Amino acid sequence: MKEDPSSSTSNPTRRTFMKTTGGTAAAAILGQTAIAHLVEAADLGSAPAQQSDQLAIEGAVPISLRINGKSYSLQIDPRTTLLDCIRETVALTGTKKGCDHGQCGACTVHVNGRRVNSCLSLALLHDGNDITTIEGLGTPDAMHPMQAAFVECDGYQCGYCTSGQIMSAVALLKEPCGDDDTAVKELMSGNICRCGAYANIVAAIQQVRQHA
Repeated sequence: MKEDPSSSTSNPTRRTFMKTTGGTAAAAILGQTAIAHLVEAADLGSAPAQQSDQLAIEGAVPISLRINGKSYSLQIDPRTTLLDCIRETVALTGTKKGCDHGQCGACTVHVNGRRVNSCLSLALLHDGNDITTIEGLGTPDAMHPMQAAFVECDGYQCGYCTSGQIMSAVALLKEPCGDDDTAVKELMSGNICRCGAYANIVAAIQQVRQHA
């Protein structure tokens, strides 16, 4: 259902409710979530840091991430996964939390150009790394060729797995892979589509590979 921004205050949606209440609630629960001080620097780091008004977390550690070309200086709980850091701290929600056990691939992002299941990796381990999420791949007006192919081939149904599928598919273009569909399916086997759009996903990937 499409959200009406004008009604978010008087009639909040589930997403706006979670955004507005999640920070306070999460920090109160033993300080174990990714909500932390968020100091966002400008792209070149030249602008003064902006201290957030979020609550401090006991034992928080500083890390720096460059996500989609933008630098972030963060204070996080050392137990925070990269997935939770991206979604909850930096508020980039295009990367999805599926199984949270590294089995479905919905959380796939690129770290220094290589695909990673972000739910299985601690954000602390990626201090200084370059992260790319689905938001950094393309825009509705200037889609990455893989995003365009997914649309053209109808490589998604419910769409929940789509961001992870596309991130894996883009990484696949730079990995050793045979020419046939079987090779593509093998390299995409870590990404699960419960709706069964596998045939269209493979078709989209092969379409991009043929024009690469």
